[in-house]
Amino acid sequence: MTRLLAALLLLLPVAARAEGMPQLDFSTPLTISQVVWGALIFIVLYILTSRVALPRVGSVLEERAAHIGRDLEVARVAKTEADTAVAELTRATAEAHAGAQAQIAQALETAKAAAAEQAAQINARLDSQIAAAEQRIGAARAAALGALGQVAAETAHAVVDRLTGGAVEGGVVDRAVAASLAQRRPSVA
Repeated sequence: MTRLLAALLLLLPVAARAEGMPQLDFSTPLTISQVVWGALIFIVLYILTSRVALPRVGSVLEERAAHIGRDLEVARVAKTEADTAVAELTRATAEAHAGAQAQIAQALETAKAAAAEQAAQINARLDSQIAAAEQRIGAARAAALGALGQVAAETAHAVVDRLTGGAVEGGVVDRAVAASLAQRRPSVA
């Protein structure tokens, strides 16, 4: 403040010598009073500003900085919690995926075992049906071969009766048919 007054006092003689500008003509009392009042008003405004307004602005800036700092700290805490939650979610997702894969593998093994058991049951049933069918076929073949001997004997009797015109003793024709069938039987079986 004292520097300001000293600067103004030093400028007064320079301003008084200026002849070209009527605002700086200090020979008139009006110019001197304007300069004095301007300096006084400037000094009062400077004091009010430095003592009242600037501290208030400073306190507002400090409060704002403190508020921003608290908000940043809350944001850091929230980010840490979010990162922790993301890590937990990733871990839980990996565990769930592994569990699902294990369950799928177990279900697949169970299905394979059930399919194998069912196939074994079906194969056993088919084997028993095939064996029964083979027995029936064997029985039918045996019956057919047995009937073939009788049909062959009857046919031979009929042919011999027709060719010879008389009856032939039954034992001779039956033995000849049996001998002929005995020779053929291995190839039929």
